Amino acid sequence: MDARTALKIGIAHLREAGVPSFTLAAELLLLHVAGRDRTWLYAHPEETLPHEKLHHFLELIAHRAAGEPTQYLIGRQEFWGLEFEVTPAVLIPRPETEHVIEVALDRLALRELHAGRPQKTIGEGLQIADIGTGSGCIAIALAKELPKASFVATDISQAALEVAHRNVQRHAVADRVRLVRADLLEPSGETPARIVFDLIASNPPYIGRREAPTLTREVRDHEPEQALFGGEEGYELYGDLVAQAASHLKPGGILVLEVGHDSLPAVRPLLDATDWANVGVTNDLAGIPRVIAAERA
Repeated sequence: MDARTALKIGIAHLREAGVPSFTLAAELLLLHVAGRDRTWLYAHPEETLPHEKLHHFLELIAHRAAGEPTQYLIGRQEFWGLEFEVTPAVLIPRPETEHVIEVALDRLALRELHAGRPQKTIGEGLQIADIGTGSGCIAIALAKELPKASFVATDISQAALEVAHRNVQRHAVADRVRLVRADLLEPSGETPARIVFDLIASNPPYIGRREAPTLTREVRDHEPEQALFGGEEGYELYGDLVAQAASHLKPGGILVLEVGHDSLPAVRPLLDATDWANVGVTNDLAGIPRVIAAERA
């Protein structure tokens, strides 16, 4: 069977199954199996797929039709222009989380400006933490932007840390990103407790368990519960996270948190304490409050 026919069959099956973006999903699965890029697909649609590759493609189509995310089936997802390995042990990085990177870099640049230094910083001497690192996407993206900074990336899941380890190796930042198993910043082994950070960033679990029935099957049935749910309401973890950050940040240190679509009213008051100053909220492209940032007073 040629590639064009295989793709048409895949698209039809995913459309019938009600899969969102079914054409893109079928293309990505076909390109993954063929080991080719999109140029090949449209330049040589008549090329015959070997039987074993066709069989593999149709298997993946069946898995996607059953609700398994495309990213887990092909084992990767792009974030901040970088490719990350993803498995069902980690949350799939979302474009919205890139706002965490943007806000962190903007806040660091502003701090440099206030200190009378050039706005562009390479991160020399900076200690940065990524809490609940998952695939490692936040820590690695910041490490690429700040090539002289050092990082601690924590996660409560050992399986997630193993994925993050492969990603820090892939992006050649393993010498600057230390992975630590911890519940937020409370260690369960080797401890980052003596480190005081210049920046703490986090995309914590923030979906309420009561919202589970409203989630798509791709999210509800396949992404790790520990990385999704932050309690019955979704914002329960922020109290501990903010309190721990206050004790682990230097004076003037920066806290950058992603928040859920309805979490801001619960999270914003946590930063009204005298520990914090210069609180700001950033909306995503849909106009939803997505990131809250503050400085340690």
